[in-house]
Amino acid sequence: MSPPERLIKLPLLGALLHLRSEALRCRGCLGLLDENAEAGLCGRCWSGLVPLPLDRCERCALVHGSDRECPEPVAWTHGDALWDYHGGRPALGALLVPGIKAGEWGWRAALLGRAEAARLPAFTSDVDLITTVPAHPWRRWSRGFDLAEDMARIVAKRVRKPYAPLLRKPMISQRQTGLSESKRRRLPQKAFTLNADRKVDGKTILLVDDVWTTGTTLLRCAQWLTKAGAGEIRVLTLFRAL
Repeated sequence: MSPPERLIKLPLLGALLHLRSEALRCRGCLGLLDENAEAGLCGRCWSGLVPLPLDRCERCALVHGSDRECPEPVAWTHGDALWDYHGGRPALGALLVPGIKAGEWGWRAALLGRAEAARLPAFTSDVDLITTVPAHPWRRWSRGFDLAEDMARIVAKRVRKPYAPLLRKPMISQRQTGLSESKRRRLPQKAFTLNADRKVDGKTILLVDDVWTTGTTLLRCAQWLTKAGAGEIRVLTLFRAL
């Protein structure tokens, strides 16, 4: 390349690179992507994985004071989540989970990578068995994965305890996503059933889900496990809606 050609092409290349960087916007806040960006989200958005308050209840994971009962019914001895669903700006959990369930595999991989490195509650280490709130069979098949099960398997590997799908959801069942809070709370117990070949007598079971909103889904699953003879139920989710 002759010197004149080089002088022409180098500024052009710089201009193209500048335009490219301007075009690469964060899919969360629409700001420019930075060096900590991953899966189309900038580092500032990923910092929105906010832990729950330190003074939260050890059963319902809400802040309500030690002199008050849990505002939501619980059927477990310990309950916690890794992050606040509405933490960050934008609210990262509320952005990630629906996107992942709609097929955002990059977000799924990035989130699970952070779950693998996150600090787990101490009560997860001495359980006998880990299970999950089951997804609807059709939705699990259409997505090709189940985020709650992904999380449960990560926890099982980290604490070196077995994972087993103890519960299942009937093929004909109402979808929870998009329902109002009052309708969520009316979820019938028949929305889940116990896999007949699973034995849980006297076992301490860790029940895992992706998002804990009203707690009704967790409650129904815990009731089934208790009815089947489980000795103790504990709960862990990726996100808790505060």
